[in-house]
Amino acid sequence: VDRAADRILSVVLLVDPDDALVEAAAATGAGWLQLHGAESPARVAAMKAATGRKLIKALPIGGPEDVAAVPAYAAVADLLILDAKPPKDATRPGGLGTPFDWALLDALDPSVQFLLSGGLDPDNVSAAIERVRPWGLDVSSGVERTRGEKDAGLIGRFIARARAAHNALEKAAS
Repeated sequence: VDRAADRILSVVLLVDPDDALVEAAAATGAGWLQLHGAESPARVAAMKAATGRKLIKALPIGGPEDVAAVPAYAAVADLLILDAKPPKDATRPGGLGTPFDWALLDALDPSVQFLLSGGLDPDNVSAAIERVRPWGLDVSSGVERTRGEKDAGLIGRFIARARAAHNALEKAAS
């Protein structure tokens, strides 16, 4: 982290961490902590105050009640990731490569900045940007050749299509 600090933003990803783990994560020198568990808004605020680090909170979206919870987290986190709610039998957090119904975000205050996540890939990223207009994107499995193995060609296509969709929106707005 120290050697790369002037070139990249470093992020430590945590799931339902206890105070000792939060302290250890902050001690790495990483600039951001990313939370993917069931942390409440009060817990997020407490971690931010205790560490002085910027916080990203991932929120699972599966229905209107999940979107209704977003403002409470937007008030305490520096950035949000809106991801698909994991299936009931999931063994880990996250959408696990599945998109959610983006129409649910129509109810969200447009001033809330968030990264869109959940099932994004080169084939749907343009539609996602046009429909949702997120502040940014978070992609993982959608650019993998096999689980855990990123594919440079898929990454390149994803970025090219995301840029083209963004540029088209910018052009339409001007």
